[in-house]
Amino acid sequence: MKNLIYNLIFTIGFLTSSCQAQPNDAIPEHETLIIASKILGESRVINIWTPKNHKTSSDSFPVLYMPDGGIKEDFPHIANTLSKLIDEGKILPHILVGIENTERRHDLAGPTTIKYDLEFIKNPDGANNFRKFIKEELFAEINTKYKTTNKKAIIGESLAGLFVVETFLLDSEMFDTYIAFDPSLWYNKQYLVKNFETLSKSDYNKNKALWFAGSSAKDISKYTKQLAKMLEKSDNNLLWKYQNTPKEKHNTIFRALKEEALIWSLKS
Repeated sequence: MKNLIYNLIFTIGFLTSSCQAQPNDAIPEHETLIIASKILGESRVINIWTPKNHKTSSDSFPVLYMPDGGIKEDFPHIANTLSKLIDEGKILPHILVGIENTERRHDLAGPTTIKYDLEFIKNPDGANNFRKFIKEELFAEINTKYKTTNKKAIIGESLAGLFVVETFLLDSEMFDTYIAFDPSLWYNKQYLVKNFETLSKSDYNKNKALWFAGSSAKDISKYTKQLAKMLEKSDNNLLWKYQNTPKEKHNTIFRALKEEALIWSLKS
């Protein structure tokens, strides 16, 4: 009974954690696009933050994509952090593209037949379509309207972190760098961890990078640690880093580690 209550509390936290912007997050200057997606069958709000010299420079810029990218979600604090780190010379200038949520649990969750999952995610299995929207519609829109290079990264926390890891395993060519905070790897009976060896490539040729971290959340840290152990034994030439942070909670890890993650991931 104790474990059941714990799991219920944790799952509710995971489902409601859409990483809303805090009152002290200044909303940065940005642009907003509305994309009528044929793939998703709905219009999506896209927020774009560009470095200071984007308009005046002839240079092109790599792009960091982010689910949970609404103005009332994670977009403001990540854009402000990028601006700070760029000004300090700690990372290369990047464009930030935030995808605002409509039905978050649907878009970020892959398939599952597990009764426990279905009690909390009534309409799962939207991740493949969401990934297709990013790949076939959003990339083209951003590349047309902004000066972009071919380098792309993706960042996400919790359920969005699960989506990041799933995308890395199912379609690693979409992005060059994958950043996942407290990814919900327990989902679908830990399918991604259990099948990591068969889903991952045998050789990434040091062209792909994965940064991920686990907090004190027991249903997450157990599996992020397992994934790290698998990577330690692997010889697939993946650039990766794992941070185990038991002093952080599920709702604090993103802000606590974001600078470290972005510096490691976007410095070159």
